[in-house]
Amino acid sequence: MTKEQTNRGRAQDRRQVAAGQDHEVRYEAEKMDVSKDEVRDAVKSEGNSRKKVERKLSED
Repeated sequence: MTKEQTNRGRAQDRRQVAAGQDHEVRYEAEKMDVSKDEVRDAVKSEGNSRKKVERKLSED
């Protein structure tokens, strides 16, 4: 018997920005037209929630 795969973990992972993952930081920086350092600073101040990080970057 094989275990049925779910998408549960993937949806949760997409809601977060992993500041230690260069490809995620680069994607968010290009998407928001900011530098990678600004993305990392936003993650430090707001946490890793993608919505909160994007809100912080759009304010600056």
